[in-house]
Formats: sequence, C-alpha cells, structure tokens
Amino acid sequence: MPHPLPGQPTRIRDNNVRDDETAPLPGQSSPPRARPIEVSVVIPVYNEEAGLQALFDRLYPALDGLATSYEIVFVNDGSTDRSAQILARQFRQRPEVTRVVMFNGNFGQHMAILAGFEHARGRMVITLDADLQNPPEEIPRLVEAIRAGHDYVGTIRRQRHDSAFRRVASFAMNRLRERITHIRMTDQGCMLRAYDRSVVDTINACREVNTFIPALAYTFSSNPVEIVVGHEERHAGESKYSLYQLVRLNFDLVTGFSIVPLQWFSMIGTILSLLSGGLFVVLLVRRFLLGSEVQGLFTLFAFNFFLVGIMLFGIGLLGEYVGRIYQQVRDRPRYRIKAILDASQADAARGQGRRPAPLEELDQRDDLEERDPRDPDHDRKPPCAP
Repeated sequence: MPHPLPGQPTRIRDNNVRDDETAPLPGQSSPPRARPIEVSVVIPVYNEEAGLQALFDRLYPALDGLATSYEIVFVNDGSTDRSAQILARQFRQRPEVTRVVMFNGNFGQHMAILAGFEHARGRMVITLDADLQNPPEEIPRLVEAIRAGHDYVGTIRRQRHDSAFRRVASFAMNRLRERITHIRMTDQGCMLRAYDRSVVDTINACREVNTFIPALAYTFSSNPVEIVVGHEERHAGESKYSLYQLVRLNFDLVTGFSIVPLQWFSMIGTILSLLSGGLFVVLLVRRFLLGSEVQGLFTLFAFNFFLVGIMLFGIGLLGEYVGRIYQQVRDRPRYRIKAILDASQADAARGQGRRPAPLEELDQRDDLEERDPRDPDHDRKPPCAP
C-alpha cells in the first residue's frame, strides 16, 4: 500500500469494507450520486476566537438563503487561541456543509486560501475574511455575477472603516501597482471575491511560493468585473497585518507579476551614467580653464551619496527577485496540513466504531481550557502509594 507524501494528511478509511461490497448487486441500480456543490466559501482563520461565533450566526443563514448547494471550507492557519476548537465544534453542528483544514503552523493568509482552493469542490469559489469587515450578506451578489458569465468578481469597499493612513497608503500602492503590473484592481485589499472553477483550477496548477491570489486570478480571467460591496468595522480583535507585512505583501505583488522595476533601474543607471560622463567632461574643462579649485566639494559629496543610495536600493530590489527565485527552486511544500475535518472522514470513523482522532484531540484541549479552576476536582493530585 503506498504511503502518503510528507505533509499530506492521512484519510480515515474503513478497511473492513471492500470496494466490491460497495458496488450495486446485479439487477440493482447504482446508488444516487451526491449533489454537485454550487458554491464553496473559503475562509482563512488565524486567532479569531472572539468573532467566530458572530461569523457563524451571519454566514450560514446568508448561504442557506441561496437555495443552492454550498460548502464552507475553514482553513485554520496555525491559530494559537481556541479557534481550532471552535471550528471543530461548528463542524460537529453542521458537518454536511462544513469542512475544516488544520495547518500544522502559521503559513500566511494567501497560503491558507490556496489550501482552501485545493480542497474546495464548488463550481464557484468565494473568499471571505473571518473578521466580518466584509458582510457575508453580500455573497449572493457575487454568486449572481458569476452566474451572469463573469469568471472573476472583484469588489470595491464602500465607506471603508479603516484609518486615514491605511486608506491613503492603500490608494498610493494601488496606483503604483497598476502602473507597474498593468493589473487593474480598484481595491486590492478586499478579500471578498468570487472565482469561477476554471480560474481556480488554473491557480491550483501554479506552484508559486510567493504570490498574490487576486492578481493571479485577474491574469487568468477572460471576463472580470468589479462590484461595490459594504464594509464594516472589525467585529473583534485587531488586524493581523502589520505595516511591515503590508510592505512585504506589496513586494510579492510587484515582483511576482512584473520585471518593470528592474527595467526602471536599468534606465536610471543608463541616464546616470550619461550624466556622470557629462559632469566629468565639465569638471575636466574647468580644471584646464580655471585651474584647481575646491568650491563645490560638498556638492560632489551630495551627488556621491545620492548615487550610492540609488545603487544600494537597486541591489536590494535585485535581491528580492533573486530571493524569490531561490525560494522557488528549492521546491519545498508551501504549507503542511495537520488534519482535515469533513463529513466523509467522520462517516469513515463511525464505520470503524470510533471518532476521528483530530476531533478527540481538539475535544480534550477544549475540555481542559474550559474547566473551572474553582472546581474542587481541578488540579487534584492522585493519592500517594503506600
């Protein structure tokens, strides 16, 4: 029996049932196939225990109102709080439409979305943040846009509830990114987006280590569209993106989709070389006509510092490209999955007379964390042996 590859979760299967036992007997019709899933919603989760229940209370009714088949794929991105236990509890309550992918560590939001894409089974896939800044009630509008024939649906946040600094920085980066990559996304920071299955399959075929999913989908789409959606204040907690992480994300976006910055520095280097040559000729003529002079020494120092700064920045930019090539050629797994909770896994475990091990482990952690310290049996030591 072949062993699973490293990093791949082991599926639970009932070994007492043979494949031929599941086949229909002569004269019997084949068992009905499962209804194909129309909508898959992928939600990355990282330390969102304070707002998950509010998300459940709004997300499931919004999807139930679609009157179509759907699934929700939660990807726990190595949360250190009780998010994993809350997701497992929700899986037990709605196992027919809920799936949970548990990462072995924190690999980032975009890696979590890629894992959700690989496990999503719907004809269309919608991404949504867990912080409720993007209302789940907007999902039906994205579904209608996909059904209208669009293969990629971007969104623009109406009345953003972000700080002024973040809005200005986002606007500036959007304009710079559009000039460099020629990818037109009015609001690149909004993760409430919809993708047709053909686009998702193409993204799954890519093996990029550093990428920006909305931009990648835009390059593959043939009929993209953008719609305006609502935006709310974060329900609980705080943003997981620091200023440094936002800068790194934009580096991924720029270097992953264009070599224009390298071409810019080639042009700047050519212009500066011509200017330096002209300056050398001017100084040489002045030397012979006016003799030795020390005036303008500090100006030359300023020019020198300016040129050195440009060279160092260019070397750093070149290093960003080389570093991404280095990460890509190593061909390491982009993430590692610890466990997958889905209905087929639970059914197989019940067929073996036991519950899935990942759920047992999460239940034990949940019981330990919810135990009241005032309980007289709490932390009671066993009696000493005689």
